[in-house]
Amino acid sequence: MTTIAKAYVALSPTEPLQPGTIERREPGDSEVRIAIKFTGICHSDIHTARGDWAGVNYPVVVGHEIAGIVEAVGAKVTRYAIGDRVGVGCFVDSCRECRNCRAGEEQYCLAGSVSTYNSIGRDGLPTAGGYSTSIVVDENYVLKIPAGISLETAAPLLCAGITMYSPLRNWAAGPGKRVAIIGMGGLGHMGVKIAAALGSEVTVLSQSLKKREDAFRLGAGDYYATSDPVTFDILKGRFDLIINTVTAGIDVDQYLSLLALDGTLVLVGLPSEPLSQRAWSLASFRRNLAGSKMGGIPQTQEMLNFCAAHGLGAEVEVISADKINEAFERVIASDVRYRFVIDASTF
Repeated sequence: MTTIAKAYVALSPTEPLQPGTIERREPGDSEVRIAIKFTGICHSDIHTARGDWAGVNYPVVVGHEIAGIVEAVGAKVTRYAIGDRVGVGCFVDSCRECRNCRAGEEQYCLAGSVSTYNSIGRDGLPTAGGYSTSIVVDENYVLKIPAGISLETAAPLLCAGITMYSPLRNWAAGPGKRVAIIGMGGLGHMGVKIAAALGSEVTVLSQSLKKREDAFRLGAGDYYATSDPVTFDILKGRFDLIINTVTAGIDVDQYLSLLALDGTLVLVGLPSEPLSQRAWSLASFRRNLAGSKMGGIPQTQEMLNFCAAHGLGAEVEVISADKINEAFERVIASDVRYRFVIDASTF
């Protein structure tokens, strides 16, 4: 059996998203059906809907920052009950057998994790994401949203929050560590909040100074404009960890010069063009260049619990569904502080 969910659908890479409906299966034994309340807009949604990345199968329903309420459970579900506040992030399944899955790093599944949208699920059907009124997910890939975080500010934590929390935790951000965040957008603003809450000394590196006051309000101690060449002289050798959140190309060697001995530059933003750097930039001060995705299910739950304990949530602008296409344009223009969230009751 199936149920019908309202949705906003991308029919082609050139058409605006349009209201429509999709079928959702009834929950299997280990699955829950979630009534979606809020869904964040991630830049990945825009890239997919507009065909910027290869392999998009239209029609597609995007959205992987999902917060809602459990409304039905399968017969063997043990982790959740009807009425629970829950979330779904960037993936909804994985092989469950490889060493990465067994280690709780499902995002690095060797067989490839099943994305929340534009992927093929275990039922052989395309997955459809959170720009809809409901979703059915195996309980093992659902997260509990703790009390103390509103659902609208929790939704972006399922992608933006964990994408920043994961490298901050994996590279041991904390007291005594000097952390720089490149970019003060949907990802970067959460990086500032989380790094500060972890006890790090936080600096924002942004193209301009226009978001400086916001950065200080969210926990940064310093803020520099990367458009000013003197910035790279002032900050040479300062940081233990730098996380790059921007999708525009960067001069990797220039940012590596800001690292202290054994420091690491982590890339979480995904520029469309290849990046290059000289081996000497790494060897000269035993610096490291790394990449990171979102966290696995255990670390994502850890992140949600951490954010609840520290009163953290995303800075959001809640919109109705009929504003999605306008919001896409504003995201591209960097005209949001700092994450759009769709009210699913308006689908």
